[in-house]
Amino acid sequence: MPTRFSVVFDDDRAREIEDLARQYELTEEEVLRQLLDLGLDVLEDGEGQTPRSDETQI
Repeated sequence: MPTRFSVVFDDDRAREIEDLARQYELTEEEVLRQLLDLGLDVLEDGEGQTPRSDETQI
């Protein structure tokens, strides 16, 4: 069974997500899923260093 998470973004980040969703005709939920998958793939592939919590940026 899937687990649900809740995230809170500031207005600027929320607009970026909404813009991506509109541009690619996706839901905001799908945009977030793809961004998370991409970020996790980068970490698994060893292409990125694990950022400190205060340096996390997508």
